[in-house]
Amino acid sequence: MCSTVQFANKPHAVCIPAPAQSHIKAMLKLAKLLHTRGFHITFVNTEFNHKRFLKSQGPNSLDGLPDFRFEAIPDGLPDSDEGATQDVTLLAGAVVQDRFFSPFRDLLVRLNEKASCVPPVTCIVSDGFMSPFAITAAEEFGLPIALLFTIAACSFMGFKHYRALIEKGLVPLKGETEIN
Repeated sequence: MCSTVQFANKPHAVCIPAPAQSHIKAMLKLAKLLHTRGFHITFVNTEFNHKRFLKSQGPNSLDGLPDFRFEAIPDGLPDSDEGATQDVTLLAGAVVQDRFFSPFRDLLVRLNEKASCVPPVTCIVSDGFMSPFAITAAEEFGLPIALLFTIAACSFMGFKHYRALIEKGLVPLKGETEIN
């Protein structure tokens, strides 16, 4: 049985990075900072990355603090070699096609159940590339959401304006012989 007194006024952030190593590492650093400031953290990985983490760090590597938990959701992709990186194009397609939404929503429901032994979710911290489904979930649950873009500002602006650069004929870049 859980005591709700221990969770009184404790904020609970659900952190969900994009399923790529650099994104996971950056989100984990932010989650640790929030934890030191008194947040209960639920860190969400894909099942694929969760298994890889356990394989590399050991089966008990994610055990420990009761107020810093790891959860895993399916990515909707076919099984692939655990030793290899997943296909980025397929992962991006899974995000765009909302394959993450239902499992993520189900996780939020479970976390908010009184019997879950965690404080109710008070906010979502999502990788900016996971925002299509994370924003929808935040709106459905009436939660504030913060988006973390783990790339450099220059990269972000290039990503944001890439379509316009193509339409203006500025990319792809042309060699010196193609300019004239």
